[in-house]
This record gives sequence, C-alpha cells and structure tokens, in this order.
Amino acid sequence: MKEYMPYGEEQPFIKAGPFKIRLPFIHYRFEIADYIQGLLMCAVCLGAIPLLQENLGMPFEVALAIVILNGFFYCWHTLLGDPVVPGWITPAIPLLIAYCLTFPEGQARMQALVAFEITLGIFSIILGLTGIAGKIINLVPPAIKSGVILGAGISAVYMIFSDASKFQAMPYTTTICLIVAFYLLFSNGFKRLSTKNKVFQTIANLGILPAVLVAVVVAPLVGETAWPEIEWGFSNPDFATLWTDWVPWGALGWPTITMFIKSIPTVIAIYIVLFGDVVQSKALVHDADVTRPDEKVDYNPNRAHLIFGIRNTIMGVIGPDLTMCGPLWAAMQVVVCERYKKGKKSMGSIFGGAACFRFGTFTGYWLMPIVTLVQPILSVALSLTMIVQGFVSVRIGVQQAKSFKDLGIAGVIAGVLVVNGSAWGLAVGILACLLCYGKDFFKGDTTFGHLWSPEVEAMINEETVLDDEPAGDITNTQPEEHKPAA
Repeated sequence: MKEYMPYGEEQPFIKAGPFKIRLPFIHYRFEIADYIQGLLMCAVCLGAIPLLQENLGMPFEVALAIVILNGFFYCWHTLLGDPVVPGWITPAIPLLIAYCLTFPEGQARMQALVAFEITLGIFSIILGLTGIAGKIINLVPPAIKSGVILGAGISAVYMIFSDASKFQAMPYTTTICLIVAFYLLFSNGFKRLSTKNKVFQTIANLGILPAVLVAVVVAPLVGETAWPEIEWGFSNPDFATLWTDWVPWGALGWPTITMFIKSIPTVIAIYIVLFGDVVQSKALVHDADVTRPDEKVDYNPNRAHLIFGIRNTIMGVIGPDLTMCGPLWAAMQVVVCERYKKGKKSMGSIFGGAACFRFGTFTGYWLMPIVTLVQPILSVALSLTMIVQGFVSVRIGVQQAKSFKDLGIAGVIAGVLVVNGSAWGLAVGILACLLCYGKDFFKGDTTFGHLWSPEVEAMINEETVLDDEPAGDITNTQPEEHKPAA
C-alpha cells in the first residue's frame, strides 16, 4: 500500500480556501472494514423514514430520497477536511418535531421545517466564517445549557414511549433490543469482558448494530412483524415527487418572513444541543490523535460549522429533513477512533475510516436486499437510537449544572420545553436565571461550590471550551492539542 504522508505530518490535501479536499486512493487508503460496517449500519439512518412519514405525511419513496440526499452530504465532511463520522442532531429531533407539530399538517408544516433548516444552516455558516462559535456558547448560563440538553434527552425518550406507533407497536422487540443495546454500550461487566476477549471487543466496536440485527430476528419470532421479504436489485427513491411537491421551489412554495422569525427560538435551542456535538467531536478526535504520532489530525470547529451549515441550508432547499444535518454520529465516531488507535495497520488514516464508513452507508441506501431486510424494524432502530441518545443527553445535561440551584432551574426548563417547546423553555430559563442570579446572570450561582467532584469539574471544563481562534481564521492547521504533552 502506498505511503500517503511522511511520518508525523498531516494527511495530504488539496487546499480550497478554508477546506482541505481529500479523495480516497489519492490522499488516503480505502478501509474495507469500515465500508462493510457502514453497509449494515445504514439501518439506523433509514430509521428517519418513519419520522418523515408520521410527522410530515411523506410517502416511503419520497422519505427514502431525503435519506439518500442526506447520506450524500454526509460524505462532504471528510471530503472537505473534517475528520468525523457526521450524523443527525439526534437529541434535538424531538424539539424540532414538537415545533413543526404546532403548524397544521401539509404546506404550513413543511414550510416551517424549510424556514427552520435554512435559518439553522445560515446561522452556523456565519459562526464558522466569523470564528465566534465558542464565544457565543460560553455566554449561555449553565442552568439554561443544562435545561435545554436535559429537555432534549427527556423529549427523545418521551417521543418513543408516548406514541403508540413506536413503542406500543413492537413492545417486546423494542424491550429486548434495548436490553441488548444498554448492556453492550453501558454495562461495566461487558466493558471488562471486551478488554479480555477479542470476540467481545469486536461486538463492542459495533455500537448498536448487534441490537438492530437482534430486532430483525426477534420481531418475527414474537409475532410483531412478518419475516422480511428480501428483494434484489436497487432501491427506488422518488426524487421526482420530492422535487415537485415537497420543496420550496416546487408546489410547496417558500416560507414567509414570519415563519423564519418564528423559527429563531428553536434554532437557538437546537444550536445549544448541536454545539455539544461539536465539543464532543473535538474531544474524540483529540483522544485518538494523541495515540497516533504518525499522523497529525487537524480538527477545526469553524470549518465544521461551515460544512454542516452548508449541508443544512442545501437540504432545507432540496430535501427538508426532520433529523437535520449534524456534525457527529457519536457512537460510530467512537468505533472508528478505537480502530484508528490500534495503529497504521488497522487504519491508515482517520480520514479513511470515517470516509469509508459513510461511503458504506450511502451504498446501503441503494441496495434493496439491505433496505428490505431492515424495513420491518425501522421503528425499532429509531427507538434504539432515540432512547440511547436520551440516556447520554440527560447525563451530559446534568453535568452542565454548576450547583443545585442550577439543576433546579434546569429541571423546570426541561419540563416546560418537553410540554410547550423550545421557545417557552428558553423564555422560562432566561426569566428564572434573571430572578435567581440578577447581575450574575451569565455566571450563574456564585455562592455555592461546584456540584461535582474535582475530576468531573475538570472534565466538564475541558469539554465545554473550544480552542480560541482568530475571527475568520479557519485554516489554522496547528492547534494547541498537537503539541507534545508535558
């Protein structure tokens, strides 16, 4: 295999303004293992189809076309220099659905979604161009950050268990698969097993895929669905209908200025959640980078903002999507990073692993054997994703609180947000912080010691601040974390 870069240097690229273009076989080797895993894990991405059908009334083939478009734009991250596996803004999906459901089904609801996604995209692009993303999020009081993330996590779980079309439709399969997923992902016992046994280690690296495969078998056995009827050939997404009836430049029509303005509170709330994914991306890439002195990895949060901002803006125009275009699929980024840590023989470059995984998911959308295999259990795949994400979001949301008073305010914000949406949640949070903290609104509780242990406090401080970079400078390729540790 060709050597793509000198030892200890950054992977070769073609400079294009703020972006660093990298192509498979030219700038990194093709990783077969990650490609195959992507083929199977496209089942989770296809879980967006029931959301689009139930909340927007889309036909299956139109929803599939949107999933495929989103999958195409997933590949832009590594193409343009972002070393991550991108995904949905998963914790925020319930917030967006709740916002969209305030509009009548049909034209008004779709236009509200279009207005939201374009606004989110433009907002992210502006933050990426100016380099002020980290500065803006640090102005948000801890109680409000905690409440929004808590509310997103609770909403994710509530969305599954409150809707008869999700959990109640396949209760036994969903319960069994949740047990499998939580054991594999969060059990200390399984974590110990995976460090001692290569088979268990391989299973651990597959994220929630084993639970999805269990669903394929268990659902027919317990009589909650028929055995999948495998079809051969290629899938048939309906782009013609999508671009005739479901986009603003077609029969749908463009949203009014009022709709764009109404979307702003939801955009702000969802951006708080989204920023957590950016922070997590930086932490995961840095954790992997320090174990591989042979490759210098440049993760630039401003570049990431530009990429997912462009994705959201374009999707708002050509394929509005409730799952949104996020900066990270955390579970699969962990899987890629863990294999990358094992050395160059395991994975030549982190760009190869992340890119080939997304090439695999994009291929899977087009293959009827894979689509028809998982189609009966798409609601289970969605439930697994949302509940696991809810677990993680609640944990992270609680950690954002600096004191018991912060945590109390966060609980109120989360409750209001779940019941009445993000606009009311933000309004209540701002009022509560003003009443409780007054002139210390931005600082939060200054009269109480930190809620967490010094170890947790240090972790939170590290994970909630991005490297400061000069405004507009998104091409800095020597971030601080690449310096040798003391």
